Amino acid sequence: MIGRARIAVGVLSLSAAGLVGIVAHEGYTDRAIIPTQGDRATLGFGSTVHEDGSRVQMGESVDPVRALIKAAAHIDKDEKAFRESLPGVELHQAEYDVFLSFAYQFGIANWRSSSMRRHLLAGNYPAACDALLLWRRAGGYDCSTLVDGKPNRRCWGVWTRQLERHAKCVEAGQ
Repeated sequence: MIGRARIAVGVLSLSAAGLVGIVAHEGYTDRAIIPTQGDRATLGFGSTVHEDGSRVQMGESVDPVRALIKAAAHIDKDEKAFRESLPGVELHQAEYDVFLSFAYQFGIANWRSSSMRRHLLAGNYPAACDALLLWRRAGGYDCSTLVDGKPNRRCWGVWTRQLERHAKCVEAGQ
């Protein structure tokens, strides 16, 4: 990304690669599940809400096409709030995709109160990327924890996803 200017967040939108990244990482479930202890019920590609804003309930099911429609509606709603949370901020497309992916996974309320957002508002891009690594917990458990020298089976994917986001963020800002 060297030599490329950042673009105002207000004119950016999630890229196709960003959408594919979200649904690929979320994975597809045809029935509502609780992905990690203490989490909300999710369905399809990690959707916690339906298009009308009602919460996903255990026992519900969805086919892949409907799941993608549901995820797109959920992302669209989060994206509007995400853009509004960053007045005057400029990002590279890859940074935008990374931080919006975070907001989708952890929720827009967590995004609004995050140090990532505060760092972006202050123009401190490297610190915003590094702050991704602070989000390594799920259900009160530190997902970066090794068990007997091996990745834990409880939520290791939460941690590896943050590591991937961090790497993409840092690369985009160079």
